[in-house]
Order: sequence, then C-alpha cells, then structure tokens
Amino acid sequence: MRSLAALLACALLCSATAASAETRVFIVANHADGYGVDQCLATGEKCGAHAARAYCQSLDYAQASSYRRIEPDEIMGPVPKANCRRSGCDEYVAITCQR
Repeated sequence: MRSLAALLACALLCSATAASAETRVFIVANHADGYGVDQCLATGEKCGAHAARAYCQSLDYAQASSYRRIEPDEIMGPVPKANCRRSGCDEYVAITCQR
C-alpha cells in the first residue's frame, strides 16, 4: 500500500514539474534590426548569451536555454524575411526560451 502511494506521489511530482516548464524556439533573421545583435548570437560571441536572455525576457520568458545559427532548410514553417540589402540576409538564429 505504501509503495502504491509513493508511486502516485512520484508521478504527480514529475507531471507537475513537466507542466511548469514551457519552452519555445524563436527564429530571428540575421541583421533584421540593423543593430547586428543577432550576429553575436550566430557567431557564439560573449554578447550572444546576454542578447538571447534579453530577447527571451522581452517576450516574458525567464531565460534563454540555448541559441545558435540555423540554416534555412532546418526551419519548419514560414521562413522570416530579412529586410536588408547586404550579404548574409539569408542567415538565421534560433533562440530557445524557457519560462
């Protein structure tokens, strides 16, 4: 009887933890804003971690769990359009945000 109660308590704890963590991936077009902040993300520079966290927090997420350069063929769904006249406009960054 105790083992059944312990199993149920463990299952409830695991399901509550999984339900509270919300993760979403955002795709950012390179140089889309003209500031080049996403360039820090794409090249893995130190400023990338701060930029990713600020991006997530601006969307009411607590933190950025990862960020990386992503190829257009990796994107499922519509590809964001970059509004620029320079080279490198077809580069994208994926930022994973968590609540």
